[in-house]
Order: sequence, then structure tokens, then C-alpha cells
Amino acid sequence: MAVNKVHKEFHTIDMTHGWGLPEGYKPGQGVEEKILSGALDQANRRGTRTRLLRFQPGVFTTAQFTHDYWEEVFLVSGDLTVGNDAHGEGGEPFSNATYAVRPPGVPHGPFKSNGGCLLLEIHYYDPV
Repeated sequence: MAVNKVHKEFHTIDMTHGWGLPEGYKPGQGVEEKILSGALDQANRRGTRTRLLRFQPGVFTTAQFTHDYWEEVFLVSGDLTVGNDAHGEGGEPFSNATYAVRPPGVPHGPFKSNGGCLLLEIHYYDPV
């Protein structure tokens, strides 16, 4: 199966423009994504994408996520708490330079960030 990414050498990423609402998040919630490369075809369970995900300070989610693709997450900067309750309390805090890899079907979250954070995420399906 071919990878749906194009060859790009080092280039500057505009960190102020081009952010959008990630699937599963609500408008105004303070979570944004910037697709760096590729795309997922969730209907056909194909593809791969690399994105940045950022949480504004004080943001928290209230439900777990589960998806049908692999996910690798690197916490580039800031703080991220995993497993908080519906009021944003509790959970396990992490700081920059931490990493997670999740196979399809693994529930994860909810999430919160007290000071804001930037995540690098890679999503992909197993080759057919």
C-alpha cells in the first residue's frame, strides 16, 4: 500500500495560521489541529497523517476517545493530564518530552492542560 504523503524537505511551519477544529472536539473548546502531512480515509480504513494538536491553557475534555487507527503522540511542550474527571479534576500529569503509542480500539482521555500544550501526533492504519 502506498503512503499518501508527499516529499517535503525542511521548511518553516506557520504556527499562527492554518489551524482548524479537530474531529471530536467542540468549537471554542480551545483545541486546534494543524495537519502537517497526509490524510486519513476513515471510511476505508486507509492512510496516515501527521499533525500538531494544541490545547490552550485551562482546557479540559470530559469524555474518553476511541478510534480505529494507530496513534503515536509526543508531548513537545507544556503540560498534559490524562484521565481527569468531567470537572477537569484528577488524572495523571505529564510534561514535555513524553510519548504514547496506542493501538486501534484503546480508550484514552479525557485530557486537560493547565498551562497549554503542543503535541505531535502520527495516525495510521495497519497495511492491508
